[in-house]
Amino acid sequence: MILTVDRVAGAALVLIGLVTLVESRAFPLGTLHRPGPAFVPVALASLLILFGVAVFVMGAAARRLADVGWHEWRHAVAIFGACAFAALGLERLGYRITMAVVVAFLLLIVERKGWVLALALTIVAAGGSFLVFDTLLNVLLPRGPFGL
Repeated sequence: MILTVDRVAGAALVLIGLVTLVESRAFPLGTLHRPGPAFVPVALASLLILFGVAVFVMGAAARRLADVGWHEWRHAVAIFGACAFAALGLERLGYRITMAVVVAFLLLIVERKGWVLALALTIVAAGGSFLVFDTLLNVLLPRGPFGL
């Protein structure tokens, strides 16, 4: 069997779905009428596995993995670093500050956008998502040491 980018992606989706199913066992599943905390993660993981298998099976015609160039590896490392920073900084700095730093980093450093655009998008992304999730949907987001 030839390794293609679609087959590798499909296998990765299946693996993520399986890990999610295993980790979801710690919470009650509930029923359709009274779902528990594991209900949505299990449903989404099941769909992820189903679509991952479909991508894997239909991936024979995709580009071979060996033919993929890695000229964008710096972007991938920067995005991975931003995600790691977000995971580590969320509780320590609070949601708004962490998201503002991540968005500003991605726009200014990684994508090299202008200051005005980057500042506007940073404020809209960090403040707007906080408004939607924390204020409108009542999802408690970390405030950090400054109450932000």
